[in-house]
Amino acid sequence: MKTISILNLKGGVAKTFTAANMTYELYRRGYKVLLLDNDKQGNLSKAYGRYDAESIAPITKLLSLQWNHADEVIQQTEYEGIDIITSNMSLFGATWNLTKAENENQIERYKDFMEQTAAGDYYDYCIIDNPPDIGLNVINALAVTDEVIVPVKIDEDALEGLDIVEGQIEEAKVFNPQLRLLGVLVTVFQNTDGESAGLEWLRQQGKYDILGTIRYSKKVAENSFMRRPIYEYSPCCGAAQDYKRFVSSYTGKER
Repeated sequence: MKTISILNLKGGVAKTFTAANMTYELYRRGYKVLLLDNDKQGNLSKAYGRYDAESIAPITKLLSLQWNHADEVIQQTEYEGIDIITSNMSLFGATWNLTKAENENQIERYKDFMEQTAAGDYYDYCIIDNPPDIGLNVINALAVTDEVIVPVKIDEDALEGLDIVEGQIEEAKVFNPQLRLLGVLVTVFQNTDGESAGLEWLRQQGKYDILGTIRYSKKVAENSFMRRPIYEYSPCCGAAQDYKRFVSSYTGKER
């Protein structure tokens, strides 16, 4: 099982949208995917129709070590082949409590679960949707991550945000040497002169691999109310086609 973290310390760059639609495209190619919603806002849980605001979230139980078997925290979605560990605001309290537990292991709270899940050899991928910060829940995610994909919206602060993420990844390699920054996925891209110049400038830097470009589409905003993978809602729109192309390139497998 390969574990991929979607991460950027900036908001509004389509992290959750990328996690949700990359997962769907992997599923359409026959892969089995486990989603881990590591953001207290629970938007990925909402996207797959499994958000529960009232109960202690499964991700909270993982971070608090309040679980025994993997199937206690994994929920099925309506897609056979996509399962999810959901989140809600209870994750905030668990993260805060962990910061005060200085005499305990703070960075390997997800490790036993991931090892148990990988040993079952059921999932091909685990996709982790992270919040725009480096709290202990994110550090725990990086401790079990193989590759980091950074969604980036082209603007004047894009490179600065990338440098910070790269720095955090380098620090995390102390406890997870196999962790690597795979590259950036340009999102919400509008082919204006300014954004085109910014994209070309980013390419010329040669510092980060550009994994793909996801075009802006009004259909994405419409779909936020429908909570469906964008390909199901509007398969011909630019964003749907671009996520399809991105995952084909990533996996080397068409659908």
